[in-house]
Amino acid sequence: MKIILANGSPKVGDSASRIFLAYLKDYFTDQSRQQPEAVLRDEERKILEAEFHAAHIPEGTMEELKSADALIFACPLYVDGLPGHLLSCLMQMESLLRNPQWQNPGLRIYGIVNCGFYEGIQAQYALELLRNWCARTGLAWCGGIGIGGGGGISMMPAVEGGHGPRAPVEKALAEMTDTVLQQKIQENKYVSVAFPRFLYKLAAQAGWRQSIRANGGKVRDLGKRPEE
Repeated sequence: MKIILANGSPKVGDSASRIFLAYLKDYFTDQSRQQPEAVLRDEERKILEAEFHAAHIPEGTMEELKSADALIFACPLYVDGLPGHLLSCLMQMESLLRNPQWQNPGLRIYGIVNCGFYEGIQAQYALELLRNWCARTGLAWCGGIGIGGGGGISMMPAVEGGHGPRAPVEKALAEMTDTVLQQKIQENKYVSVAFPRFLYKLAAQAGWRQSIRANGGKVRDLGKRPEE
């Protein structure tokens, strides 16, 4: 089985998308998981990583897709949709996939969309965009995860044993791992971090204040609106 993990974040360095894909990569090969029949042996697995950080398809990605079993996109939510650069890549891929040279009817597509909003359901329409793209390209949409609170995930500790603020996200990613390995379809799932909403909001507001000061602005500028 060949699985491609596609990082669709515009951030080249650390990002929530990279964190989620790192979880998946670990789960795919973790021999201590409770469902050993869903874990790939060393000689059976091939997990590749593709970096979709710009408005063009990463070199070599289309060639790998011809023999891939699953492609998993992870990206942040942008204005209720997908990042513009990722949309550009999807449009290029759609055009190429019309050519029999690049077609792979057995390829299954999954999606992970995280947002700064607390509620994971905010990612619903972005996942619908991926589903519609699959319908246009003839690929199999197999479900996704909408993750709320993604903006703070990098600052939340990873606690073993299914505990801590990341626990609901880790559980959803582990379940997706089993779905992918069993070549199944899942309904879209929407989760949020296990962190009180009001505290998450306070932390986000503090982060905005810190960020605008670091960039030479003033806190009162956060309330400004474009002139009509």
